[in-house]
Amino acid sequence: MRIHVVSDVHGRADALARAGEGADALICLGDLILFIDYEDHGQGLFAELFGREAADRYVALRAGRHYEESRRFSQEMWATLEGDTWPHIEAAVRRQYAELFAAMPAPAYLTYGNVDVPALWPEYAREGHTVLDGQTAEIGGLRFGFVGGGLRTRYRTPYEIDDEEYAAKVEAVGEVDVLCCHIPPAVPELLYDTVARRFERGSEALLQAIEKMQPRYALFGHVHQPLARRTRIGRTECVNVGHFRASGTPYVLRLEE
Repeated sequence: MRIHVVSDVHGRADALARAGEGADALICLGDLILFIDYEDHGQGLFAELFGREAADRYVALRAGRHYEESRRFSQEMWATLEGDTWPHIEAAVRRQYAELFAAMPAPAYLTYGNVDVPALWPEYAREGHTVLDGQTAEIGGLRFGFVGGGLRTRYRTPYEIDDEEYAAKVEAVGEVDVLCCHIPPAVPELLYDTVARRFERGSEALLQAIEKMQPRYALFGHVHQPLARRTRIGRTECVNVGHFRASGTPYVLRLEE
């Protein structure tokens, strides 16, 4: 059984269309939306709405860790839009989702990232796309569990939830052969981004579930340039499947029952 796994797609519809080639199934661990491209500031939702110059300034503030100033600047830019903010965001997100779900191979099993809008997915998911969050699916005779979204941070991305709600989804999944999440378990070397030079948030509930249940694999993304891409927790191989927007290449998981 050959499964291709992607995470942090962030707008790479071109590579996503090829991601299922040679695989029995595709797993997508979320973050389909591109809010801003830190390599090419002219790409993404922010630049689409406000232009590259505004995106350049926003990235410079965040790169300098001036988070409060960047938040104020962002708020100033949103205030320039006519009417309420959400319709402008929704329209841009819808344009991205329409392109990305059209490119998504099938069969595909998907869960949400923290930079996703779950309420819109039912409108764009096609036949052969199975969306799971706090749920399980049998793939190739093995039990896969899916836990989507992220935990609350100062960045206030669209699908951040309370620790208790996240833990309840982990518990609902129960014992699985492969645990698929957007964020990593709370292991420091899996959480530190060497380029952003900061720790992202990982889940203690995931770590406890892995320690207790010992699935074969725990797969995740979220941290784009992690200090460690993989580690073992007991018998469980924990793997960051990679920043798909940058690599354009899926992680290949080969399994036998």
